[in-house]
Amino acid sequence: MADGKKLRDIAWKDFKALPLTEKGTYFQGTPPHTLIAQQFTRKQLEELCTLATRIKRINKRRAGANFLKGLLSDKRAMLYFAQPSSRTYLSHNAACQILGLDTMDVRDTKTSSEVKGESPEDTIRTFSSYADMIIMRHPKGGFAERVAWMLAHTGREIPVLNAGSGSDQHPTQALLDIYTLERSFEDIGGVDGKHVAFVGDLLRGRTVRSLAWMLTLYKDVTLHFVAPEALQIGQDILDLLDEAGTKYEVTQDFASVMPVADAIYMTRIQDEWDEEGESSTESSDYHIGAEHLDIIKDTCAILHPLPRRKEISTDIDNDPRAVYWRQMRNGMWIRAALILQSFGRDDEVNKYYDDY
Repeated sequence: MADGKKLRDIAWKDFKALPLTEKGTYFQGTPPHTLIAQQFTRKQLEELCTLATRIKRINKRRAGANFLKGLLSDKRAMLYFAQPSSRTYLSHNAACQILGLDTMDVRDTKTSSEVKGESPEDTIRTFSSYADMIIMRHPKGGFAERVAWMLAHTGREIPVLNAGSGSDQHPTQALLDIYTLERSFEDIGGVDGKHVAFVGDLLRGRTVRSLAWMLTLYKDVTLHFVAPEALQIGQDILDLLDEAGTKYEVTQDFASVMPVADAIYMTRIQDEWDEEGESSTESSDYHIGAEHLDIIKDTCAILHPLPRRKEISTDIDNDPRAVYWRQMRNGMWIRAALILQSFGRDDEVNKYYDDY
């Protein structure tokens, strides 16, 4: 990634007030951070997808796997997951293992000095003393950005990867979603010109928020936001789509969208964000099952960031259009590519692959 503006040269108050598209220019310097979807260009997405596929293919042979394990054997990563996770944690951990990166983790703030009253910022700064990269998931939106800015004002600035930030951003999930779409459509013209439907809890789905913006980087894509009114996509995302000139539809009618969708991105009701005493209901109107397989396109890709509830029937798990299990596995490869690129070691993989 090209050098960008420096976080150490801007005050937090001024940085916090910047629009997302401008913030992204601050995360591409040295070291590069991965914090928001808006920091990526299409060229960068294509390079990461190519690198992920090369890592995957190299890893299939023992000699290749041993080569990969030596690339970052001199580095350590801290996995700081202050919010429950299984897939995202394991995917990042597996990506580190593929590259020989040693890992440490804190998966419960009760096991850190935060329980003694230490500030989260001091906790992170402590981690930076032991690790060369911080991979973090935090329930507070924008906290990963705060961490990157804070570290830029210390003598220990290291790459920060945002593995989920409140209900606003999940850039590495969006990367694996893009990679899955690229692979699903590689024989039918790619992502350009496709209709992508997002279905379910779109208001609080940070995966949807990040992916919707990344799709603005593709030509003639049309987005369909299908949800009950109370859980519909936020206006801030629609404003970004308007600014990018991306076509979209906001609707509650899933039945009308199904036949035109090239990809259907299902989501669950995210009631972990509910206030105490509040409840969310799950509607059969936002469900896909075996009864819908004759309605959707033969080339349609059905995605889900998982975990699922009742929004996708297990009856369709073995249908070739159901790519959510492949999507989950893709996360390991694209995150390995991202980590490798964060340390500037991607050229070694590309050279090995070309000589392979």
